[in-house]
Amino acid sequence: FWSAYAPCSSQHLDAVQLTLEQIDLIRRLVNLYPHHMTLVTTASGIEKTHKSGRIASLIGVEGGHAIGTSLSVLRMFYQLGARYLTLTHTCNTPWADCCKVDEPGKYPHIGGLSKFGKLVVQEMNRLGMIVDLSHVSVPTMLDALGSSKAPVIFSHSSAHAICNSSRNVPDHVLQRIAINGGLVMVAFYPHFVSCSGQATLHDVVAHINHIREVAGVDHVGIGAGYDGVNLVPKGLEDVSKYPYLLASLLESDKWSEEDIAKLAGKNLIRVFKEVEAVSVENFFSLHFI
Repeated sequence: FWSAYAPCSSQHLDAVQLTLEQIDLIRRLVNLYPHHMTLVTTASGIEKTHKSGRIASLIGVEGGHAIGTSLSVLRMFYQLGARYLTLTHTCNTPWADCCKVDEPGKYPHIGGLSKFGKLVVQEMNRLGMIVDLSHVSVPTMLDALGSSKAPVIFSHSSAHAICNSSRNVPDHVLQRIAINGGLVMVAFYPHFVSCSGQATLHDVVAHINHIREVAGVDHVGIGAGYDGVNLVPKGLEDVSKYPYLLASLLESDKWSEEDIAKLAGKNLIRVFKEVEAVSVENFFSLHFI
């Protein structure tokens, strides 16, 4: 996923325009290197592109402020190829609380999702756009899980039980993710992994194993977040280190090669297919908002 990101400072100003420019940039970048990358908008497209030896490039919009409190803008982002929306970034929107409100001394803005926020989730279900809950508050997580008919994801979050950052997922939400059929994709940023400025590959393994133990092997993936962090774990400096991560997991009796394939991408493809199936079922329930 290429992240179309507009900073929180653009909220109520030019967030929609900045996001459109990011989507345009992603599309031009992919088109510039057709022998290496293919723009993909479906789960089957991921599989087809992977078999061809190219990189399946998908677009995600990071931060609900990017839609300008408009379902019409959300729909147009979908038409331009966006296939997930992170409901918030590090700022509240008029319709959703971000993770910052869960920090000590902070207070909820809404207390989760507003009525409009739930409409956003429902419209994403109808479109076939994945609901991403990284960056949101715990009440927002629970409201989204209660509103979504489709599996949801955390595109780049880790386990709160190991590192109590507000950006991570608590165990009771991990249990709900298993029921929902969703996916938590582990972030590598040291402050989310070890709650400090330093972390190692083995710290990341601990998060992957914890999420597997609580939610199950079908509900854990790799989120990394390389294009957006200034610190990385020792042993996971860049994408060339992925084989070392997978080899480390295979050293344990808990992990089979089939399990590793799920972690490395099959879980995401399964979630994407289920999101698409829900969209087909609900496509004719139009919203005119």
